Amino acid sequence: MSVTIDDELWSAVGDSTRRRMLDLLLNDGGGTATTLSRQLPITRQAVAKHLGVLHRVGMVHVTSLGRERIYEVSQAQLARAVAQLSSVGATWDARLQRIKGIAEAIQHSREG
Repeated sequence: MSVTIDDELWSAVGDSTRRRMLDLLLNDGGGTATTLSRQLPITRQAVAKHLGVLHRVGMVHVTSLGRERIYEVSQAQLARAVAQLSSVGATWDARLQRIKGIAEAIQHSREG
């Protein structure tokens, strides 16, 4: 299974603060910059900037409710990210199996 890897997505998700924000949004079913800033050691403005990055790569979508902006994790983009991660994992598993086979062949040739 070959999946195209979205480097922009993984650059955004690679930041530990943004991953923590995604965890909070998933656990709470959504949130605002204000509610997230209460749970994180960063300012509301910093939270808003991080949410902007996640929004640009499609990891969150925004709904306006009066003056508030409610952020929720995009289930479709999350599923896409999981598929990409699974693909990378499968690729590395196959590579490691080939390396193991080569190492075993070398070991057998030295013993024999």
